Amino acid sequence: MAHESTHAATSSAAPAQAITPQHPIGVYLKVWILLFVLSTFSYLVDYFEFHGIVRWSLIILFMLLKAGFIISIFMHVMWERMALITAILGPPMVLLVLIGLMSSEGKYVFGTRVDHLGQPQAATRIHVSEVHEREAHEGKAAEH
Repeated sequence: MAHESTHAATSSAAPAQAITPQHPIGVYLKVWILLFVLSTFSYLVDYFEFHGIVRWSLIILFMLLKAGFIISIFMHVMWERMALITAILGPPMVLLVLIGLMSSEGKYVFGTRVDHLGQPQAATRIHVSEVHEREAHEGKAAEH
């Protein structure tokens, strides 16, 4: 009798440990193909020579879509609890919002400074080579 009770206890515990949920391989293959398609679209942005805000908007859109699919499917975040998802994705989202607000504030401050004080005369665009030439001339003058 004692032998039967221990056998029953081990047989009921074994299936619980052996059953682990497996995600179908088809999901991974579909997402993998979708990542190739999104990468192709990303390369086509340069091929068709988009410029300006359209170019950068498309590049960032495709980048975020690819990152989202990688995080949700390949890093298994899609199957996690909502508390873990918000703990992982919440802080980066807050940082992106704060970066956007700081960028907007910086543009506003620069614009009002230029409006009230005018464009500074020293604020002309120069090339890096001009800076190096100027430093080389100052170094030679200091040696003599």
